Amino acid sequence: MASPTSALHELGQSLWIDNITRKMLDEGGLLRYIDDCAITGLTSNPSIFDNAIESGYYDEAIREKGAAGLVGEDLFFELAIEDLRRAADQFLPVHERTDGVDGWVSLEVSPELAYDAQATTRAATALHAKAGRPNLFIKIPGTAEGLPAVTASIAAGVPVNVTLLFDADHYRAAADAYLTGIEQRIAAGLDPKVTSVASVFMSRWDKAVADRIPDDLRDALALAVGGDIYRAYRELLDSDRMQRLESAGARPQRLLWASTSTKDPSAPDTLYVAGLAAPNTINTMPDSTVEAFRDHGVVGEPMSPDGGDCDAVLARFAAAGIEVKALAATLQSDGTDAFVKSWRNLIARIESQRQSVA
Repeated sequence: MASPTSALHELGQSLWIDNITRKMLDEGGLLRYIDDCAITGLTSNPSIFDNAIESGYYDEAIREKGAAGLVGEDLFFELAIEDLRRAADQFLPVHERTDGVDGWVSLEVSPELAYDAQATTRAATALHAKAGRPNLFIKIPGTAEGLPAVTASIAAGVPVNVTLLFDADHYRAAADAYLTGIEQRIAAGLDPKVTSVASVFMSRWDKAVADRIPDDLRDALALAVGGDIYRAYRELLDSDRMQRLESAGARPQRLLWASTSTKDPSAPDTLYVAGLAAPNTINTMPDSTVEAFRDHGVVGEPMSPDGGDCDAVLARFAAAGIEVKALAATLQSDGTDAFVKSWRNLIARIESQRQSVA
């Protein structure tokens, strides 16, 4: 009998792990996730690397690179790219087997650049070239300022993970930025097969309203927003624009569910995995959520292409005083600020470790 994670994979959803550490790579942990849990990709962020570096596992590498003159961001990117190259190589068989659809890893540009499209584009191009792996995404925030960088990076042939999206409007804007980049490549006579995913953050919705809603709406907002996003995704896949681009050789930007660990201790720990099961999508989750779903997850009916009851549920939140569009903007702004804070903490830790091991 297939495990729940394997069953979810067989439904057509890719399961990625939202974690990377050098110890996981050295001790075979990532390969075990690939073999035992049907994991076919990986995402990373500054907080993940910060926690990994705090463990002391990187001290020798930091000492060597610090002695060579690397500091701050340059030192971090050397460490991160080394790890992500190894992870990308472990996913390369998946990447080749799926003709580039799956088997990806992700590296984030500095969140300090979130409001500077030109600097983000330059950083994305440089990081992708430096990593030198065909299955490595560069993560670019889907802010108003970040979206032009998405278009420019895709037009330049850089695969992009558009991050920090929260609602259907954010998703549509990210999809438009991607498709515009593909259209620019076609107009220039370039290969339109440049891959992208659109990462929408889910659990933060329910955490944001937990103290402002009646009990019967608890932990229901994220899945309702997810239904609306999935409907927009399916509509775009069926659109004339997407059909024209596919006829020219382009691929759709895949929808990725992020931030899918349950924040409410009274809710099921597999809430957002079970509730966001849908073919041709991705769910990236931390180790604990992967293991929980493999142990006791249940794969039920997949999400409805028409959004199911999302409109009715969202109307109930509106009646309870929750302005969803305004909250989406707040979540994106707060998320950007949190990423910058995490980034600064990470760089400060790198410098502290470098000095302590010198």
